[in-house]
Amino acid sequence: MKPNHFVGLDIGTSQVRCVVGTLDPNNGNKPSIIGHGSAKNLGMRKGVVVHIDDVAEAIVQAITEAERISGYQISRATVNVNGPHVSGINSKGVIAISAANREIQPEDRFRVEEAATVVQLPPNREIIQFFAKNYSVDGQQNIKDPVGMQGVRLEVDAHIVTASTPNLRNLDASLLKAEMTPTHHTVSSLAATEAVMTRQQKEAGTVLLDIGAGTTNLIVVEDGEVQHVAVLPIGGQHVTNDLAIGLKTDLDIAEKVKLEHATLAKVMKATASVTIDKQTHTFAMDDVHMIVEARIEELLEYANKELQKIRRAGKLPGGVVLVGGTAKLPGLADFAKEKLELPARIGKIQDVGGLVDTVEDVTFTTVVGLMLLDMLLLPDSPSGGSSATQKATDSARGMVDGLLKRFKK
Repeated sequence: MKPNHFVGLDIGTSQVRCVVGTLDPNNGNKPSIIGHGSAKNLGMRKGVVVHIDDVAEAIVQAITEAERISGYQISRATVNVNGPHVSGINSKGVIAISAANREIQPEDRFRVEEAATVVQLPPNREIIQFFAKNYSVDGQQNIKDPVGMQGVRLEVDAHIVTASTPNLRNLDASLLKAEMTPTHHTVSSLAATEAVMTRQQKEAGTVLLDIGAGTTNLIVVEDGEVQHVAVLPIGGQHVTNDLAIGLKTDLDIAEKVKLEHATLAKVMKATASVTIDKQTHTFAMDDVHMIVEARIEELLEYANKELQKIRRAGKLPGGVVLVGGTAKLPGLADFAKEKLELPARIGKIQDVGGLVDTVEDVTFTTVVGLMLLDMLLLPDSPSGGSSATQKATDSARGMVDGLLKRFKK
């Protein structure tokens, strides 16, 4: 039996979020959100588990809330892997076509992808995702799907995402303690891409920045394929820390200043005042603006260095899509446009119905994307299947746009 409900679980540095979705037959079998929950997470630092019990407790709280709203008991979910330990490497696989008629079969495509995953990795790292960027048959390049073609030599250019094995085990230990089974592991940025990017943006070339509390997830998609994945060790919490140091104030006051007054737009007022425990604290707005701008500029410099690695700095027609909690910062899109020399916009969740008004906040982008991936990556056969649910899924989301070749469970 194929599942009728799909669950995304976003285990973030500051919050754990859960979204439950299903296919709505009354709306052309489009994905429909029927439940959601969130809980504060005290057990992670920069996307990495540092206290298993605290993370498990946050997972249970978020899932319990989502179960209450949806009326569906959750035991499995597609889960994100986060943290600076996540990195991508390019790889190439080559095989010979052994069939007598030289026609390439699905097994040959699988074999060449397997060949691309044979890379030298340290013993404490493992592959979590594999993206085939393009195939070559007897020297003919940029082939999207070689199955059915004829040739002697099949090659694949791939991008492989790896993660630290101990960190993955700690994440799985938190899920086990919360009595949850991960259906798939995936990077946060891919999930966010599935939620907000149009097919046109995926084809033209677009970079997505998911700016969370402790990390920023970056992904570059071009020609409908994942070209580069990275996790930057900077997020919204660093802005709070900088404000606490620069304004010489407590962290809770600095956080409130960030939420109520931080901006990258032109400063229109002289002071920033916040009230905590009936006590008012006032700071110079110029100081707040300068501190916030300095940290966000550093973040965008990191992002630009990643684009330079793949020679895409200033060369992506689809521009920059910004999501995550820090994307709420006023003036961020214009600031990113200036610093990265690319068009920039705040991401918006697309083609999803149901309780979408409650999760259209940019902080929910990743978890909605994880729910969509849970739908697309049906446990038995993500790429095939002739069941009614599979057909409904295909009609709900169209093509998977080549992003999801194969996942490691």
